[in-house]
Amino acid sequence: MILDQVTGPAAFHGEGPVWSQEWGGLRWVDMLAGDVLSLDGETGTVEREHVGAVAAAVRPRAGGGMVVGVEKGFLLMDGSGGRAEVPAPIADGVRMNEGGCDPYGRFLCGSMGYDAEPGRGALYRLGRDLMVETILPKVTISNGVAWSPDGRIMYYVDTPTSRIDAFDYDVTGAVSGRRVVTHVTGGGPDGLTVDAEGCLWVALWGGSAVHRYGPDGAFLGRVEVPVAQVTACTFGGPDLDELFITTSRYGLAEPEPEAGAVFREKVGVPGLPTVAFAG
Repeated sequence: MILDQVTGPAAFHGEGPVWSQEWGGLRWVDMLAGDVLSLDGETGTVEREHVGAVAAAVRPRAGGGMVVGVEKGFLLMDGSGGRAEVPAPIADGVRMNEGGCDPYGRFLCGSMGYDAEPGRGALYRLGRDLMVETILPKVTISNGVAWSPDGRIMYYVDTPTSRIDAFDYDVTGAVSGRRVVTHVTGGGPDGLTVDAEGCLWVALWGGSAVHRYGPDGAFLGRVEVPVAQVTACTFGGPDLDELFITTSRYGLAEPEPEAGAVFREKVGVPGLPTVAFAG
């Protein structure tokens, strides 16, 4: 396997990559710039669209356009560029951080304090009816969220716990039975995704890598990345077997020329198709 650098250091704090054929391939966010970034697969150029003070996570909408987790809630954008914001119950000094769609087309996004004070964050869910629910209160740095191939397990990262947790998840969106899948070492667990075999891929903040774990928590492999702050990963490409990895310059004590770039590695197993937001 050979790691390929897909872009230059296009983002200060690159996060939340997602692949969708409906919008032509890869998008991700430059979170603290408040921009959604798009990769032109033919030319390799990166375009950006400003959406607010923060762009925490992005997913396609089933009817066209996209949904974005922004500083204090959810931004709905239609295919014509129309915008409407749905607020979440977020306190001062707290912002959205990372998210994704469940298998039923609902959009989940978590939050954290700007100062990362323990317990100030939460995990929210935007329903197809555009109502917002708090799913998990009192978390610290709400990060990766993803689902098993059958949709019955939700995997979740609150970074300071150094764990990947699992919940039972059903069609109603009820979560229960929280348990630890694995304790992550070598860096802080950040964004994650799940492949078609049900294995978990988690980016390591400060760890220069992405780790792969089995659904039982067994360590299965490591993708080395030449940047310390590895933030998130997703599957893409024509066969969904290319792992796209975002990185950041945030918090670096020493400059890294490639920090903020997107990397790609063909990993030999496909991921799951992106679920669009159905609201």
